[in-house]
Amino acid sequence: MAEQQRIAMAESGTRTRTRRAILDAAVALLSKDAGASLADVATAAGVGRTTVHRYFPERSDLLAAIGTEVLENVAEATERARLDEDAVPRALERLCQEYFELGAGLTLMFDSPQLMTWSGWDEETPADRALFRLVERGHAEGSVDAEMTPEWVQSVLWSLLYSAWELSRSRGASKHAALSLCLRTLNKALAP
Repeated sequence: MAEQQRIAMAESGTRTRTRRAILDAAVALLSKDAGASLADVATAAGVGRTTVHRYFPERSDLLAAIGTEVLENVAEATERARLDEDAVPRALERLCQEYFELGAGLTLMFDSPQLMTWSGWDEETPADRALFRLVERGHAEGSVDAEMTPEWVQSVLWSLLYSAWELSRSRGASKHAALSLCLRTLNKALAP
């Protein structure tokens, strides 16, 4: 019995690694070429096309898995940013830094109409609510312009991050330079 459990655990670990390789390859590839095929994803992941189809029978299944993962990554990044610590501008900077590291997946989400209309984006998430509370705290402290609604700040934040990712991806700016411009612009835009 112990041998069967060991084999089952090894198979489970292999499945997890294979799924992870497919998702990572898909994000990296599709963020550069939204028209890449599942065969292209398989090649990039180092697996056969039938293996990709075993995990994700349709392209829509793969895209839904990417969407779910991106939302999970955003939730984890929001937690790592420790939004309840420090002054609001510093907490917003940490949040931007955390989100900036999710560039490939988030850029893919923003650039892919199929993903932007995915039902998972329709709901307000705990990460959204955490950002809204942070902005409201900034209003109360006087560190965020009171005319800037939480929803507007969220839109500005995502727009600036997208611009920073594009500057780095398409124009060859270093990640450091792109993120620095993003943070500087965000701080100036939200200042009272």
